[in-house]
Amino acid sequence: MRGNLAELLAASAERAPAGDAFVYEGRTVPYGELEERARRVAGLLRAAGVGVGDAVAILLPNSPAFTAAYFGALRLGAVVVPLNTLLKNPEIDARLTGSRARVLVTDDARAGDLKELAGGTGAKLVVLDLAAAAVAAEPVAELAGIGGDDVAVVLYTSGTTGGPKGALLTHTGLRANAQSCVEAFELRSDDVLLGSAPFSHVFGMSLLQNAALLAGATVALMARFDAAEALALMAETGVTIFGGVPTMFNALAEAAPAAAAALPPLRLAHAGGAALPVETLRAFEQRLHCPVLEGYGLTEISGVATTHRIGAPQKPGSAGVPVPGTELRVVSLEGQPLPAHEPGEVQLRGASVIREYRIGDDVVPAVDGDGWLSTGDVGYVDDDGYLFLVDRKKDMIIRGGYNVYPREVEEVLYEHPAVFEAAVIGVPHPTHGEEVVAVVVPRAGVECDPDAVREFVKERVAAYKYPRHVVLAEELPKGPSGKILKREIDRESLARSVAEAPR
Repeated sequence: MRGNLAELLAASAERAPAGDAFVYEGRTVPYGELEERARRVAGLLRAAGVGVGDAVAILLPNSPAFTAAYFGALRLGAVVVPLNTLLKNPEIDARLTGSRARVLVTDDARAGDLKELAGGTGAKLVVLDLAAAAVAAEPVAELAGIGGDDVAVVLYTSGTTGGPKGALLTHTGLRANAQSCVEAFELRSDDVLLGSAPFSHVFGMSLLQNAALLAGATVALMARFDAAEALALMAETGVTIFGGVPTMFNALAEAAPAAAAALPPLRLAHAGGAALPVETLRAFEQRLHCPVLEGYGLTEISGVATTHRIGAPQKPGSAGVPVPGTELRVVSLEGQPLPAHEPGEVQLRGASVIREYRIGDDVVPAVDGDGWLSTGDVGYVDDDGYLFLVDRKKDMIIRGGYNVYPREVEEVLYEHPAVFEAAVIGVPHPTHGEEVVAVVVPRAGVECDPDAVREFVKERVAAYKYPRHVVLAEELPKGPSGKILKREIDRESLARSVAEAPR
């Protein structure tokens, strides 16, 4: 055997079969029961013709059924293709076709809608009952002798152009990142994590599923995040660790009651998926009474890349230091390593970094000859090795020849008392090349004057950086993990507004 990732659940179930793996819809699911269910789902999949190397697509909400399907497929040596439940049918079709999925696993709620779609791609439909404690199938006891650099999971990234690109995550890479998370966050078997970030996304999969199960911890599951419901579940189940994206932190800080007795016993929170505004970090710490460890991760590193460490200096605005087993450097446009404090492209290397992508029928390298992954993110490290992310290379705005990094402007916007959420983007301008525009969601019940917001930022940043146009919106587009999607903001209408505005 070469390190099949399915050993992760099997080992925890053998070590503590009566320990609680999940809290789901008011009942606990012991590790022994979860492992038995994974074995029976493996039997169900084998009866559907799944074998070593076959792709098994899973379209299920966070639930014991998702995890049983995930580890059941891995037990057979199959490749898991997680699909977010918010995907539309054309997106599902593209992923089933691209992965050549033999099977699509879903629940009763989606089965009728997906039967014809799955059949059109050649995938068999396997339906799991989310509420059932067992699966009527012959269990598979043995683990397929597969692992190491073999592909365990294909996660499709939604690029801005062309079809989805499949990141090929290996058994070794996923196990390495889970172990890194256990060490970085000092996960223990008596910890309870909130499982609200989708397991179909790399953040939820790596930290809230794989790392939690590796540590023998308990996960209180939520099918979909809602701040008020999350706070109630966290208090009821005694959640000690919260992990999520910045929009979740913002919503929880807003919804948290003043009464300390109604709050969960959090010992730490980890923010990833996007840059966390400093004002949001401070508000969360004040309302939830626990330290926030800001970090940085991406699909291509199988989860978490950097984070602040428990007991180490906390630097607001920084993404912390690399997790164990990961190297980080910042390079110039020519690929040369840069000294501390000089911005450049962030590169990563380590056991959890993927080596290849699947694009259509082709498999292409994801790293250079020395194993370095170019992330497309701009940042710098300080003298202590802490990473400070400036922005995405593709999000940078060039106004009149000057570089404007949206995150810097967004940090200032979040300081304004009337601003709940904000996104800064560039739109074409006839003389400046690009103009800086801020799209702002006002805080509930607070009057928000766009002119006042613009002047607020103008007083705090260089003249070429402040947004000449502040546009109010009811909401900002978000992806399945809750991350703000700037690419889905209607730039054409914003550009027209800019062109028509008085100069």
